Amino acid sequence: MTDTVLRVAGISKRFGGLQALSDVGITIERGQVYGLIGPNGAGKTTFFNVITGLYTPDSGTFELAGKPYVPTAVHEVAKAGIARTFQNIRLFAEMTALENVMVGRHIRTGSGLLGAIFRTPGFKNEEASIEKRSRELLEYVGISKYADYKARTLSYGDQRRLEIARALATDPQLIALDEPAAGMNATEKVLLRELIDQIRKDNRTILLIEHDVKLVMGLCDRVTVLDYGKQIAEGTPADVQKNEKVIEAYLGQNHEATGNTATATSGEEQ
Repeated sequence: MTDTVLRVAGISKRFGGLQALSDVGITIERGQVYGLIGPNGAGKTTFFNVITGLYTPDSGTFELAGKPYVPTAVHEVAKAGIARTFQNIRLFAEMTALENVMVGRHIRTGSGLLGAIFRTPGFKNEEASIEKRSRELLEYVGISKYADYKARTLSYGDQRRLEIARALATDPQLIALDEPAAGMNATEKVLLRELIDQIRKDNRTILLIEHDVKLVMGLCDRVTVLDYGKQIAEGTPADVQKNEKVIEAYLGQNHEATGNTATATSGEEQ
């Protein structure tokens, strides 16, 4: 198994007269937490959506675990091995927490429609296995006691954890987290950081878009910075914080390379 989970190069995307991405590329190694930051309108969400199949790029190459892949649709990308969460939580509100995770797990099942219709022994065994694994994942993210609660009744922070559990249920090679700390209070952010750190320790790989620069710099192994659709820096958090282009574009003129990071404001962007 290759140590490189994701390699993309030369990614460009235009929307009418707007060049949203220009020749962007990243390489993520197995077990890394890789951060993607930049001011609003920098192209982070566009890049994320290209990688995960929501947008079709104008140009670029993609490799997942050493094999070429084409991100043509979200479900195909999930089957290939990339699971994502969204900035705006997308759970099945009227389903239980357990059912939400089981939905994610079904992407790895094999019984098919006929098995489900006729309730074959193979289907029943597979469903029991899916439920068992889903309960384990709820325990893993710390919300197993809410397994039978409807998703809409969970707190905001626990809904974020449920999204991560559902992503993990697909057995992804890469977990792509889109603004997971958005809207969280300080306590919830601490718990989120602990969970992401645990996922990394378990040798899983994470791509993280986040406006909370302090969280990114304290958690990520490497960071790419975008500005106006262009890649202006890539490296360790320490290197990125000292980059003059990054300081000017994002961290602020008063930022000091001693680690005095600011927290950027959240917002929608292309």
